[in-house]
Amino acid sequence: MHESEGVHRYDRRTGRAQAMAWDEWEQLKSEAAAKQSARMKLNQLADSGGGASSDSDLVVHDDELGKLGNMAYDLREQLRVDGDYARPSIFDASVDLFNDGLDMGSGLLELHDAWNTQLATLKEACAHISNHLDFTRAQHAKDEVHIQTGMRDAAGHLMTASRIQDYLK
Repeated sequence: MHESEGVHRYDRRTGRAQAMAWDEWEQLKSEAAAKQSARMKLNQLADSGGGASSDSDLVVHDDELGKLGNMAYDLREQLRVDGDYARPSIFDASVDLFNDGLDMGSGLLELHDAWNTQLATLKEACAHISNHLDFTRAQHAKDEVHIQTGMRDAAGHLMTASRIQDYLK
């Protein structure tokens, strides 16, 4: 963007856009970039030059997954009850306004329908998250059992944890 194009900012008090000085614009851009880069840093291990390092591992805590799944389920149930609270009143008001010949009635009905669509989508997303976390917990538990009970050496002998540890030394 060039200085000649002009940069404006929205003033919440007046509800109007105001011209912004170019230096102020550049400062705001650099501050936003600094904030973004600070938020976007990922937790990473140093590059070990290939292969997995001995201290890295997939870690899944069942209690954390369970809490998140329960929170998603609880949110869905709360949305099911509270999100539908005003629906009958809004629908009745939209019908009354429409029958009285007011265009606002059809607008309110559109709002009613849009709200129902968005609410259903949000409830479905919460259910999906809850179900996915429940599945993840169950699958991880099965994988752990399979790994713990199914590792065998080249001769076909069952590998115990102490035998596996011997190979890692």
